[in-house]
Amino acid sequence: MTENPPPPPQSPPPPPQQPYAPQPMTQSDERLWAMLAHLGIILFGFLPPLIIWLVFRERSAFVDDQGKEALNFSILVTIAQIVAGILWVVIIGIVLSVVVGIAMLVLCIMAGIAANRGERYRYPFNWRIVK
Repeated sequence: MTENPPPPPQSPPPPPQQPYAPQPMTQSDERLWAMLAHLGIILFGFLPPLIIWLVFRERSAFVDDQGKEALNFSILVTIAQIVAGILWVVIIGIVLSVVVGIAMLVLCIMAGIAANRGERYRYPFNWRIVK
């Protein structure tokens, strides 16, 4: 009679996988994304700061802070533009649209420059909805 060979040794089960831990960003990447969050408002409204904040908020405290600041400001600008659009029925809406547009352009450029230097920028007037 032949004996059956012993079964092959079983390998130990793989260790449980660790949950994904986001990698911290370099300082130059932090400044770049914070700047893009502010400057993106000029062309695309609230979408760039929203996307940048959602994607990078866990990787960088600086991008989290500046992304929230830019998102809150873009929401405020959107509300102001809607109000100005409604007021186009009367002439004041046209003037208000121009004032809001110029203020947004100037403040977003100032914020982008400050973020590119690594400085935390605070808009002079902002409604901080996202905390």
